[in-house]
Parts: sequence; C-alpha cells; structure tokens
Amino acid sequence: MNTVLITGGAGFIGSNFIAYFLENNTNVNVVNLDLLTYAGDLENLKEIENHERYTFVKGDICDRTFIDNLFQKHQFNHVIHFAAESHVDNSISGPENFIKTNVLGTFNLLDAARKLWMNAPNSYKKQFKNARFHHISTDEVYGTLSETGLFTEKTSYAPNSPYSASKASSDMIVRSYFHTYGINVVTTNCSNNYGPKQHNEKLIPTIIRKALSEENIPIYGNGKNIRDWLYVLDHCTGIELVFKNGKAGETYNIGGNNERNNIYIAQKICSILDEIIPKQNGSYKDQITFVKDRPGHDLRYAIDASKIENELGWKAKENFETGIVKTIEWYIKKFKV
Repeated sequence: MNTVLITGGAGFIGSNFIAYFLENNTNVNVVNLDLLTYAGDLENLKEIENHERYTFVKGDICDRTFIDNLFQKHQFNHVIHFAAESHVDNSISGPENFIKTNVLGTFNLLDAARKLWMNAPNSYKKQFKNARFHHISTDEVYGTLSETGLFTEKTSYAPNSPYSASKASSDMIVRSYFHTYGINVVTTNCSNNYGPKQHNEKLIPTIIRKALSEENIPIYGNGKNIRDWLYVLDHCTGIELVFKNGKAGETYNIGGNNERNNIYIAQKICSILDEIIPKQNGSYKDQITFVKDRPGHDLRYAIDASKIENELGWKAKENFETGIVKTIEWYIKKFKV
C-alpha cells in the first residue's frame, strides 16, 4: 500500500483534500505533517482523526533533520505539498516567515524525496519508480491582470507581494528538480479558494463573521478588486486528477471561471444572510465599510483552466452562486447562530 505525505493538511485546502482523498482512495495511507501554526487546526480533521489509514505528525518542514528522519521512517511513495504561509497581509508585516517556510521548506521536502527515491539524476530506485511530488501553488505568482485576459500556464511570473514572491520561488525550485534530477513533479496553480474550514481572517469568512456579529464589514479600497473564485472541493478533484494523471514536469492551472469583485462578494453574502437570518432592522449590507487599501493589492486574477479541462477532463461543479450558499450554511453552524 502506498504511503502519501500530505503537508499542511490541517489547513483549509489540505484538510478538505485529506478527507476527500481518503474516501476516494482505499489503497493509500496518509501521513499529515503540519506545524499547527495560526492557519492549522486539527478541528478541521475531526471526521477522519481516527481513520485507520490516517496518521497525524506535528512538525516543521524547515527542520531538515526532522524531515529526513520522517522520510526514512515512513518510506513515502508520494508527496502532496500544501504547507505554506499564505496570508498576504501577514507577508507584508512579517515577510521572513514566508521566505523561510515557502522556499526553504519546499526545498527540504524536495531534496529529502530525491535522496529517498533516486540513486542518481534520472535514475529512480526500483521500489520508488512511480513516486511523485505534487506542489500546490497559487495564481498570485503571475501578478495582476488588467480588465481583460487570463492567466495561462505560459504567463510570465510577476509576483507583487512577499507571499507571491515566495511561492514563485518555490515553484522554480520544483521546476529545477525536474530538469536537473528528473524527479517526477507536477505543479498546480489555483485561483482563490472558498468553502468550509477556511481561516476566519480570510475575506469570505470575515464577511460572514462580521455580518453575524453586527460589526463593520471591512472591504479594501473601493471593492473593485476581482478574483476568480474556486470552491474548495472542486479544487480537491482537480488536485487528485493532476496527481494521478498529470504529465511529469507540467504545470496545471485550476480556476473556477467565477470572476467576482470584492464588493459583489460582500453584497451577495449579505443578501443571502438577509434571507436566512434577517436582521430586526435594516440589511447586513448596511455594515459594509471601505477601509484603506493594502500595499501592492493586485487588481485582478483570473485563470484559464482549459489545459486541465481538455487534457484531464476536469470541470468545476460549483458556480459561485451555488458554492457560496453551501459556504454560508457551514459557517452559520460553526459560529452557532
């Protein structure tokens, strides 16, 4: 039975993926490695914490000795690498952790995999001949778009925040290990995810939380920044497809084809809450407040997902209007409204 190392599995996307992956793959053992910083929460994994094919390990991907020992102990056949510092605002106030975790941490994992799996460049050990390293990245490495156009896998990198620069760096390290050593890597760059289990500080959970607590709902600038929104379970199906069927050395963009600006997101959520849990006086929209924009705030992200759709047959099931209802219902239960 294959043993898959999933890093950052207590975070938003990783925890959704582990539950999905275990249910759909009965021939794998999963080891979840997470340091449980502010973004990681074992509550996200309550439904599978006692699963017979699941093991949790607390640890730091920046600790090379620890990583080498973990690879030797479990003899991982595959790695799916989610672990990253990912909150853009935090990268502006404290960029060092982003460079350390996203760059050094990714290098440590790649190099440990190379040492376990390979005899020499382009020569896999027999027992690891099908081993694969799947790197999870972001569309933010491409920078920003004007009012038209889409990010493709051929778009030049132009990161504008310490977070996106650190992810761009990690993408390049992954690429180099394919071209230099022949290690079997794939990379996926996704658009903005939303759905259950996302950290409370992110945009959509913040809007829901602030609305329900009758606080001001903060929206950066004029609210016109546009993102392509991808429901997290659609992302999980895309990751699994690329992990299993993607071509070694290739990058696949995963996007929801759901461009919405931030003010639309806030107003839509408020409208749904007005129907589900109406306020005694007025609308939740009355709480929307514009605040000073953050430095280097990219105007627009949008992904062309035609490569994964055409080559691997992936398709997003949720549009934003269906996915956001499921998301709101989940958070209402979380916040016990």
